[in-house]
Amino acid sequence: MEIARTVGMTMKPEAVPVEPAPLLVPLHVAIIMDGNGRWAKERRLPRLAGHRAGTENIRRVIEAFAQRGVKFLTLYAFSTENWNRPSAEVRGLLRILEEVIDKESQALHQKGVRIRHLGRQDRLPATLRRSILRALELTKNNSRITVGVAFDYGGRAEIVEAVRRILKDGLPPETVNEETISRYLYSADLPDPDLIIRTAGEMRISNFLLWQSAYSEYYATPAYWPDFDEKEIEKALQAYVRRDRKFGGLPQDTKTLSS
Repeated sequence: MEIARTVGMTMKPEAVPVEPAPLLVPLHVAIIMDGNGRWAKERRLPRLAGHRAGTENIRRVIEAFAQRGVKFLTLYAFSTENWNRPSAEVRGLLRILEEVIDKESQALHQKGVRIRHLGRQDRLPATLRRSILRALELTKNNSRITVGVAFDYGGRAEIVEAVRRILKDGLPPETVNEETISRYLYSADLPDPDLIIRTAGEMRISNFLLWQSAYSEYYATPAYWPDFDEKEIEKALQAYVRRDRKFGGLPQDTKTLSS
């Protein structure tokens, strides 16, 4: 435009196509799925209807993150403290989970999803344990995205169990470091989460991935879990892109480019 003014001409600048920069996506996203009960209450439905709606949303969320290049997704489905809920609700949750695993595992397998279980299995009904083991075996060689389902999981209990196993294996104290403890956690083969999302507007950690989240970015949305859709996912990822992750030092680019 400066040249145009110099020669006394009116020039229309050419439209230069600008391709959007690729979205910098986290390698590992973890989600505290909250708000099923409130979602149901607002619709005057029983709480289990909210849990069922939340469960039906999982497949859509997995696919949305996989399409964006996220390689690991961990979902907080049932905590060690959730056993304290009314027994009818707990039984319903366990029944819904078993139905979903049997119904969805083949479809997830065909989409290249690898399923991981984080947490205890010894307190689960035998039929549910068998369903979990079948899903783990079926999907173990998939690599498009790994989905960890934290069920009967608690961060403190996980660390206690890791320490017990270290003691049982007789490791000398001087050999125990952060890497050692990480190897004994349920998530031993998973990277630490880059981004932890909590739905339903709460701001609590709720005993989730306490060790692994030391340097995770947190994002909270008021959307209930059944309403957590692609627009909400995009908001969370855009918020992540704007963060400067310092890890105790200077800012650095630690995000993974989307393929």
